[in-house]
Amino acid sequence: MATRLLVVAVLTALIHLINTLIYGVRLSGIQTQRLATAISLFNVIFLVSSTAHMIQAPLLSTIVERAINRGLGQAAHPERIDDLVQTAFYQAQLQILSDDIRLVILAATLGTIIGAVLIPVFVQVFSRAILVFDEVGSVPRMAAMVVFSPRRIWRSLTGVHLPRAAAVRNATLERLPIPKGFLLANVVVTGIYTTGVLSALYAGALFPQYRSTAVLLSAIVNGFATVLVATIVDPTAARITDQALRGERGERDVKLMVLWLALSRFTGTLLAQVLFIPAALVIRWVAQLLV
Repeated sequence: MATRLLVVAVLTALIHLINTLIYGVRLSGIQTQRLATAISLFNVIFLVSSTAHMIQAPLLSTIVERAINRGLGQAAHPERIDDLVQTAFYQAQLQILSDDIRLVILAATLGTIIGAVLIPVFVQVFSRAILVFDEVGSVPRMAAMVVFSPRRIWRSLTGVHLPRAAAVRNATLERLPIPKGFLLANVVVTGIYTTGVLSALYAGALFPQYRSTAVLLSAIVNGFATVLVATIVDPTAARITDQALRGERGERDVKLMVLWLALSRFTGTLLAQVLFIPAALVIRWVAQLLV
């Protein structure tokens, strides 16, 4: 069980690391003047995140199912599940499950921190990869070049260093060149996305006889975040990036946007710890209404 939880935590950290690196794609696009190519090429990297999610989801589901089955295994009358959920033994299993899920959310926070620290390195390597792709014209050829002639990519790391704490602190003290509401929305979006499915799984443990319904209701939690992304976060980020491409903004504005997006994403993963139980209770309540 501990090994399974560790694997889920590592995969969760990897997913959030990659999702944090996404912010650097726009900066690479501006530096190379090939924004469309940058976004397209990142889809190849995003396949790693998608694959990790495909493995993580069923593993996480089995952790929840085992907790439920351990609790139900103590039932003298399985048909009285509502009464069983209130027993001390089942509540103890819920507490263990809650702690496990909070550990997964913590892994999301750690993955976000690592991704934020690696953004400068990623931007340099990815910008070089974009130029190589522009030269060779295909992803398979570029991949072969990375394998057989890696110096062409990795030599771009010369002089690159991880961000220093003092530099980050000074950057956060600069005048904010982007809308504050945009960053607040990113905090909320990240918090909801981080806990959405996790809260739905926990709601299934709170309402075990209809846990499939509860899990499918994760769309209730994620739906609001999707609206915020589509109407506030993505359009604003795209507008700021396009303005920089047209010369209406400096590249520094985009760098600050990337920094603040990473910081707001980090804050969002902390918010997920707060939203986890309330979101689960809302999902359980809706599931009870439906049945």
